[in-house]
Amino acid sequence: MIIGYTTGVFDLFHIGHLNLLRNAKAMCDKLIVGITTDDLVAYKNKKAVINFEERMEIVRAIEYVDAVVPQESMDKFAAWEKLKFDVIFVGDDWFQSEKWQDIEHQFTSVGVRIVYFPYTKGTSSTLINDVLVKLRNDEL
Repeated sequence: MIIGYTTGVFDLFHIGHLNLLRNAKAMCDKLIVGITTDDLVAYKNKKAVINFEERMEIVRAIEYVDAVVPQESMDKFAAWEKLKFDVIFVGDDWFQSEKWQDIEHQFTSVGVRIVYFPYTKGTSSTLINDVLVKLRNDEL
């Protein structure tokens, strides 16, 4: 059995999120998704629009997802030590970044494969939120 893992904020759920989960599930038998806690969202210097518990429920309801866990740390290797996944799925916006080159080295030593999926251009939670803020400001 191949266990896959991916993480994200999954705020303002959109087609990019769905594509990631669908594609990840196609490459593993069991897909575990780490949902970034509200406290950890601060790493993006942001605040989630949808609270953590609701984001967990939304992602848990997606047919491609077998389990949902809180992501309380950015340490992917610590997550592996706990969950023992075989493959981790990441957006290709991280490909060849210094951070992920270090993570790749760690994962190679324990036989974990990293799969980079194309980032969905033209849509993101940040973009959706920016449009909503602009619409709200235009109405004021």
